[in-house]
Formats: sequence, structure tokens, C-alpha cells
Amino acid sequence: MTTKKQPTIIAFSTQKGGVGKSTFTTIIASILHYRMGYQVAVFDCDFPQHSLVQMRERDLKKIMQNEILKKMAHKQFTTIKKKAYPVFQSKADQVLEDMDAYISDAQSAPDFIFFDLPGTVNTAGILRALMNVNYIFSPITADRVVLESTLSFTDVLTNVLMKENQTGIRSIHLFWNQVDGRESTMLYKNYNKVISDLGLELMNTTITDSKRFRKEGETTTKTVFRSTLLPADPKLLSQCRLDQFIEEFLRIVKL
Repeated sequence: MTTKKQPTIIAFSTQKGGVGKSTFTTIIASILHYRMGYQVAVFDCDFPQHSLVQMRERDLKKIMQNEILKKMAHKQFTTIKKKAYPVFQSKADQVLEDMDAYISDAQSAPDFIFFDLPGTVNTAGILRALMNVNYIFSPITADRVVLESTLSFTDVLTNVLMKENQTGIRSIHLFWNQVDGRESTMLYKNYNKVISDLGLELMNTTITDSKRFRKEGETTTKTVFRSTLLPADPKLLSQCRLDQFIEEFLRIVKL
């Protein structure tokens, strides 16, 4: 009897919505699956909006309405000879069972599974789901509410649960997102010191503020930034330092 390999489970998670969790999940999952050749699956647990499930539906319509994207998709899928990665609708309190059922039924387990989780610890099942994630990446912004809630929760995961071996988490990494060049450098230095004093991991890459994080491509677009069916254009990634972020991400998960 052969044992299926166990996928690496990743989550972009914070204790507040609107800081880019779903966008990062989509961009990284698409690059791993379509550009780097890994097998990926995504579980959208962000009830009730399920934004990634809805994004997949919009992406399909967008490609059918845009001749350039249609040709890009045809060339891509002909070349890589595999289907789009699945986006499953789930909930935080049932995602582990849904994941196990998917792996059990799949001919081969995926290399990576992404959980897109709600932005509040009060959601039923979210702590259990996070304790089974291997790598957690937490986008933070220079907003006191976002920062305090995320640091408090990350501190508990890192310095209590992980140290007592009560979790499958291998590492948790904070990173600055939506960084506005007009903001005080001293502000970030002070926040970085707090993060360091708590013994938390902060990624070197900072993501600059970009309207692309809050705007999906239109039907007339010729390039792709955020899509569940196509990987992001490298030039667009470099404009907000996401290319550097991806390189650091790959080193962390040891690819």
C-alpha cells in the first residue's frame, strides 16, 4: 500500500479584512500552478462572501469576453497540459475534513493547498484550521487596529502554541503591505522594533501601495495581475515589489 504525499498547507491570514489576503493567495497560487509547474488547490473558507469562488467565475467570463486573454489561456493550458487549479467553497470549521476528502479522492495529492480564511478569530473553527497550516503569512499595514490585533494573535500562535508543540505550524511571517512612501520611515522603524521585541518573524520585502490590489482587470485588459486562471504579468509584479516577495516566499517554503 502506497501512502500519498502530504501537501504543504499555506494561509495568508490576519485578524482584519481588506489587507490583501485573498489577493496574495490568488497571485501566489497561480504562479506556483501555472508558471512553476506545481499542483495547487485552494479552499475558500471566507464565509459568506467566498470571494475566491466568485473570482473564479468572473475570471472565466473575463477570458471568454477578451480575445487577448482567451489566446493567452489557450496557449497556457496547451503548453502546461493540465487543468486550472480547483477553488473549493468551504468553511473554517469544516475545511480540514473537506481537504482530507479531496486528498483521499485525488489520484495524486497536490503540492500546495491554500486556505483563504476569514479575518476574525471569533469565526467557528478558525483556530483549529490555522493550527493545521504549515506556513502562515500575515500582511500588516501601518494601522494601529490592524497591527495590534494581528501582533496579539500571532504572539499567541508563535510563543504559546508553537513552543508547546500543539500545532503543525512550521513558521509564521509578517510582512508590510500597502506601504505608502509618504509615511514616516520612523513609524515603520518603531513598529519593526515592537515586532522584533515580541520575537516574531518579519519578512524583508515590503509591498508598496497599489490600486491593483483593489481593482480587478477589465474585459479590455491586455495584461493580468490578479487571476485564478492566469499568472500575474512579471512587469506588474515588479511595480509593487511582489517579485521580490515571491522570491522570499519560495526560500521560506524551501522551493
